[in-house]
Parts: sequence; C-alpha cells; structure tokens
Amino acid sequence: MDKEDEQVSPKNWGLDEFRMLNPVSKKAMYLSNGIKIAILAAIYIGIFMGLRMANDLPFWLFYLATPVFVPLIAYYAVFPGIFYRHYRYRMDDDCIEIRRGVIFHSHILVPVERVHQVQVTKGPILRKFGLANVTVTTAGGTASLQYLDDDLAEFVAENLNQKIIQMLKARE
Repeated sequence: MDKEDEQVSPKNWGLDEFRMLNPVSKKAMYLSNGIKIAILAAIYIGIFMGLRMANDLPFWLFYLATPVFVPLIAYYAVFPGIFYRHYRYRMDDDCIEIRRGVIFHSHILVPVERVHQVQVTKGPILRKFGLANVTVTTAGGTASLQYLDDDLAEFVAENLNQKIIQMLKARE
C-alpha cells in the first residue's frame, strides 16, 4: 500500500495519546510575555514614575499601583514554563481533548461531530517559531489547540474539515 493510499488519521501522527507542546513553544510564550512586560514597564515608568517625579501623583496611589504591577510582571515571567508543563492535548476519530491550567485546571472535550468551524491562526510571533493555533468552533463555544507545530496545525484543521464534510454528506 502506498503512502498516498493510507488513510490520514490522528493515529498516524500519534495524536490519539496525550501530547505535550513542542519545547519551542516556550520560547514563543516567553517572547510574547516579554513584550507584555515591556509594555507594562513603559506604562508604569511613564505614567506613575513621571507623575510621581512631578509631584502630581498622590503618594498613596504610587504605593497602591506598585503592588499591582510587580506581581503582574512576575506572573508573565513565570507563566510560560508552568503553562508548558500542564498543557496536554489529544485527538482521535471521535473527539478533541485539551487539558490545561496553572491555577484552575480545565479539561475540554470537543466531540468531532459537534464541530462547525476550524480556523488556523498564526500571529507574527507564532510564525517566527513555526507554530500556529487551531480554534475549533461548536454551537456551545470554542476550544483552542495552542502553540502547535505549523504542519501539525494544518493537518488537524484539514483532518477535522474532512470529517465535517463526511458527516454533512452522510446526513443528506
């Protein structure tokens, strides 16, 4: 049997077992969060420190804002490693399963028969690292497979779209 004759299925890619993200996804998360930290630092320094130096900022507001910014920056610095360790996904012929969460753990099950739309998104940071997100829309909401390798994301989207088309044809 030729490779072309082989049926494409999640099992061929090892998606029927829970998988972790590619380690390069941590780099993408750190870069993204680094940009967020830089923006927060610019806001903090520009607004709060500038106003404080001009004595236009009440003393108490400066000390109220600092404890908000520091934990937020710490969260952005630590979050990618923890997210990476806790994120798992799998896909078989019947459903997509996503396990994730740092403080609040969630277990998302999306039956393939309920999928209405599949979308692959790649922002500039994800493209730089060869990654993509797959968003699956159902009548009940959306689920997102994040930080997948670009080829895998395209495969997942194509595979789900084929299944949707097959189910629609079977209903006719």
